[in-house]
Formats: sequence, C-alpha cells, structure tokens
Amino acid sequence: MWNTVKSVLAAFFGVQRESRRRQDFTSGKPISFVLVGILMGILFVVVLIFIAMQAAK
Repeated sequence: MWNTVKSVLAAFFGVQRESRRRQDFTSGKPISFVLVGILMGILFVVVLIFIAMQAAK
C-alpha cells in the first residue's frame, strides 16, 4: 500500500520515473490507485479549506 501512496504522490507532482510508472501499470491494481488518488484529492481540498478559514480570521 505504501508503494501505491508514493506513486500517487509522485503523479500529483508530475515527477514519476518512467520505470516506476511501467511497474505500476504491470503489477499494481487499478482500484487501489483510484481509491488512494480520490482520498488524497479529498485530503488536499480539506487542507486548503482549513488554510483559507484560518487566513480569514
């Protein structure tokens, strides 16, 4: 699972190595990447909302 999280983080920033991307596509389960990506996207939005609320005070 940790490898999936690292791969999704690298994809978010656009710094994934070609060899790692190929490995993800051949050995990883697509549903795990989708779920981790959705969860990390939600977490990102929640953090932005929290920062905006703190800045507005």
